[in-house]
Amino acid sequence: MNGAVVRSGPPTMRDVAATAGVSKALVSIVFRGAPGASEETRARVFAAASSIGYRANRTASLLALHRNKHLGLTLNVRNAFHGELVEALQSAADEAGYEIVLSTVSSSHDERRAVETLLEFRCEALVLLGSDLPRAELERLAATRPVVVVGRRVSATGVDVVRTADDRGLEAAVGHLVSLGHRQIFHVDGGRGSIAADRRRGYLRSMRRHGVADQARVVDGGGGEADGRRAADELLRGPLPTAVTAFNDHAALGVLDRLTRAGVDVPGSVSVTGYDDSLVAQLAAVDLTSVSQEATVQAAQTIRAAVERLEGTRPQPQQTVLEPRLVVRGSTAAPRWDD
Repeated sequence: MNGAVVRSGPPTMRDVAATAGVSKALVSIVFRGAPGASEETRARVFAAASSIGYRANRTASLLALHRNKHLGLTLNVRNAFHGELVEALQSAADEAGYEIVLSTVSSSHDERRAVETLLEFRCEALVLLGSDLPRAELERLAATRPVVVVGRRVSATGVDVVRTADDRGLEAAVGHLVSLGHRQIFHVDGGRGSIAADRRRGYLRSMRRHGVADQARVVDGGGGEADGRRAADELLRGPLPTAVTAFNDHAALGVLDRLTRAGVDVPGSVSVTGYDDSLVAQLAAVDLTSVSQEATVQAAQTIRAAVERLEGTRPQPQQTVLEPRLVVRGSTAAPRWDD
């Protein structure tokens, strides 16, 4: 090695190359596990990286050199958007030369167990869809391998985040309804998670911005059809609003189902919006106005983050926030009356 390297800021691949006395290109070859470097050179590069604190945990994990190029992915089996996202993630991973290993989250198999399964399969990076893990736990995982959290706003050391701006998605939905003439717009909430909190905040902020905060009401709900039906039952006990925004498409479908069974015309009497623009929302029989999270773009950014962390071209984690897009369909229309 050439000795100490004078630098400012976090160490880079160039610093590793200077410390090891090799080219930056050779350092990249070593970190990627690609052919072209002798075992002696690989050992020297890893030692140099460790000595200057360059991604010490990542480089240590590559010492075995027998990379499997597996990206571990958790998904909630009850979330239709996760299924759509997985398909896009698989395509992006194929293009990058990586394989996806799936581990499901269900009522009998929580997220921690799903992650443990991926660790047992020695996945090189973790991609967590809508993770509910505490920040400290995410940071512990990120100390051992790249971690990308998708869809959740979280600030955790060492963790990449790819998400859409959930609050702005609800703002767009409320703005659309107001533009149609609605004032009595209620929101079916998604529960206690951070995603639900962001969407709830966007709803309330938009109601204030449009001068209809006095008409705002947040109804307890959740992420499933049954939650939407229960919320609709509560709405049916009192004067109905002219419009409802729901936490996601599942909850919106529950609201639609219960209102329709009660003889309430949608959108004639009540307009309904969802969130996720899932495949079911696009069916002609449903025709649900919904907020798109741009699954293909999210997937490309997610795989890019994981691969760049693994291959050493992204030394620091990043927050990628995408703009959501409202897709207007037949479940929203102008109200028959305007209070």
